[in-house]
Amino acid sequence: MRVLWLCNIMLPAFARMAGLPFSNREGWLTGSFEKLIHEREQEGSPELLVELGVCCPVPAELGECHRVMDVASGKEVTDSDGGAQGTVDFYGFQENLNTPEIYDRDLEDRFFAIIREFRPDIVHIFGTEFPHCLAMVRAFHHPERTLIGIQGLCCSIAEAYMADLPYSVQRRATFRDWYRKDSLEEQRHKFRMRANMEAQALRHTAHITGRTSFDRSMTSRINDDAVYHSMNETMRPDFYTDEWNIDNVEPYSIFISQGDYPLKGFHYMLEAMPAVLDKFPEAHLYVAGNSIIGNVGGAITKKRKYPEPLWITSYGMYLKKLIRRNHLKGHVTMLGKLDAAGMKERFLRSHVFVCPSIMENSPNSLCEAMLLGMPVVAAKVGGIGDLVIDGEEGILFPGGKYDELAEGIKTVFYDDNVADWLGGNARIRAQIRHNPDTNFRRLLEIYRSIAQ
Repeated sequence: MRVLWLCNIMLPAFARMAGLPFSNREGWLTGSFEKLIHEREQEGSPELLVELGVCCPVPAELGECHRVMDVASGKEVTDSDGGAQGTVDFYGFQENLNTPEIYDRDLEDRFFAIIREFRPDIVHIFGTEFPHCLAMVRAFHHPERTLIGIQGLCCSIAEAYMADLPYSVQRRATFRDWYRKDSLEEQRHKFRMRANMEAQALRHTAHITGRTSFDRSMTSRINDDAVYHSMNETMRPDFYTDEWNIDNVEPYSIFISQGDYPLKGFHYMLEAMPAVLDKFPEAHLYVAGNSIIGNVGGAITKKRKYPEPLWITSYGMYLKKLIRRNHLKGHVTMLGKLDAAGMKERFLRSHVFVCPSIMENSPNSLCEAMLLGMPVVAAKVGGIGDLVIDGEEGILFPGGKYDELAEGIKTVFYDDNVADWLGGNARIRAQIRHNPDTNFRRLLEIYRSIAQ
């Protein structure tokens, strides 16, 4: 069985082989990749169960490359056919990931050439967020053998994007927003353009994988004829070891994993902080990911090249206003981008993990926190209600209701026994849901059902 993957990022295996830096983002892909390339037809057989090809975006200097990796050594093979046993074919393509709302027809030609060379039985596309998804669907032109895996859904993101921001903030454009043509309204419009491409791709596939009742409902509205295959994700390996312990945390510390655009709900967290501080004056908020408000808290070592008026966004200005208005100076620290090890360290040091987003399908950060046995407080939006049983495995609050968000955080802070109990239950549930062997067997079942 020959399977061609289409990924949003370079897999670390390819990057190491090519001597390139790589991202740990979407690390669950690496887990599935490693299992797949070592799975044999039979015990002791030299034949791989799946002959795998991987398409991924690459730097311009690599061009439209084709590299073959030896499975055993992880090194490049130069004198082997792409279909030889014990190898993986990597195909590079060029895509401007900074303008994902723009469709590039040249991608269809590139993918058609890859398909003609690799001759896949199945094409498995990971995510609908980028135009390469639609380009591959069109190039392959076999919906009955096309499998699209749902991650985020652009259609739901576009509709929820403004996340209750004041109208004046939505309409405002800073110098940076104007110069980059990237105001909040323009950002929402770009997501709507991406949602249109997403819908076209989903209408022309016969197979979809997802993991929540939310993504099942949303995709069925677009293509009710497609077969929906339930399949959970495997998380990054780091999060399957170690366990959160109340004795090792910074008391009353709160961790959120992102805050650079409205959908992620950073502003809701800032609105909730005064009520938390009223009862717990030592409370402190840590925020990972790209900081659009600069080095608040002093933890980011890399300095910006230009002064604030040239880089701040309208949303960033609003966040800084909330920090001033709610007297949060000294209670917020921006951590910048963290790798898996850095994220894990922050999870284990924090008293509670919060997911305040106004829309999510199945956020990996929430699942990682649960795997580590952390108490979590999350907005009951999108697919989150399928991940957390309210009051048993975490505390859920209605999306956007920051007063109830504050109450959830205080519930965790009031009683260490409650925090331990919630985190322990979350860990048990997450270990079942994200079991690598179970999820890998499920992936093979799906491939076999499509290939029949």
